[in-house]
Amino acid sequence: MNWFANSLLAWFDVHGRKDLPWQTDINPYGVWVSEIMLQQTQVATVIQYYQRFMQRFPDVSSLADADIDEVLHLWTGLGYYARGRNLHKAAQRIVSQHNGHLPEDQHQLESLPGIGPSTAGAIRAIAMQQRGVILDGNVKRVLARFHAIDGHYSVAAVSNMLWQRADEHTPTRRVADYTQAIMDLGATLCVRSRPDCDTCPLKKRCQALKEQRVSELPTKKTATLKPTRQARFFVLRLPEGSVLLEQRPQQGIWGGLWNPPERSAETSVETFLDSQGVTDSDVTQVQYKEGFRHTFSHFHLDIEPIYIDLNKAPSMMVQESTQRWVPLARLTENEETIGLSAAALKLLNG
Repeated sequence: MNWFANSLLAWFDVHGRKDLPWQTDINPYGVWVSEIMLQQTQVATVIQYYQRFMQRFPDVSSLADADIDEVLHLWTGLGYYARGRNLHKAAQRIVSQHNGHLPEDQHQLESLPGIGPSTAGAIRAIAMQQRGVILDGNVKRVLARFHAIDGHYSVAAVSNMLWQRADEHTPTRRVADYTQAIMDLGATLCVRSRPDCDTCPLKKRCQALKEQRVSELPTKKTATLKPTRQARFFVLRLPEGSVLLEQRPQQGIWGGLWNPPERSAETSVETFLDSQGVTDSDVTQVQYKEGFRHTFSHFHLDIEPIYIDLNKAPSMMVQESTQRWVPLARLTENEETIGLSAAALKLLNG
């Protein structure tokens, strides 16, 4: 075992996190769910989602048998909903092709929806007592600083160098502890801004610290201007407290989630109401409220909310496959098992 791994494990034995929910009863299913949730999401946020998810879906079979709406409902607010959809698809494949057990082979794990090389390595290392190599965001930051690796991760040569270093440092013994240790280091000490280099177990040989380049590394990606789109969201409300929701297509932004109807920014209230079979006599109030911006990874969406109160449901039947009147109280009390986008939550609370 090299100096890097030895130093990291000695630090982990004293300072490492060992009481997270997915660490109390370590098994491949629980580790897999936690690793997916932890992608681009901090531990503090994930804990409550993980506990609720595991209470409802304690094993891969229960997840595979679930309706996707219920899966996305439990994912509501966690973001990056494709993770939840892929988790569901992968569970169904594990049941149908692997007898309900996560495969132990790296390539078979990577073939499942939503599982990449690092996630597969983490599952094998933490839950299967195999030597698995990981390279999540925290690990990339640690290695980029320790070895003073210039260039952004998206550059193939930089990514390859990081994988090489990750493989070099991963030991054959105590690999589960090592995997958790290097993730913990990146999450608690070697953080993006104001890293705590004074208490870092790797400071004696950290090249970025030696060269006084800690704040420069990892190399930041060149910022690009995100395009901006505009949309109107129509919040139709009935006297008894129901709101009209539409389900998004399974593919694309907010795939499978339910929102108040979204239309182009050019769609007038009259045009929208006419499309829903709403007459002027059905409308008691129209309110234009302050807009807000919702940011995705590749663009900004400027949302204009329009609240329309009706005195009765329109005569036109809603399309049950894509539209549904839902009691707002059931949504706010978490009784309706459908997935809502973060923008929908904000609109419904408006």
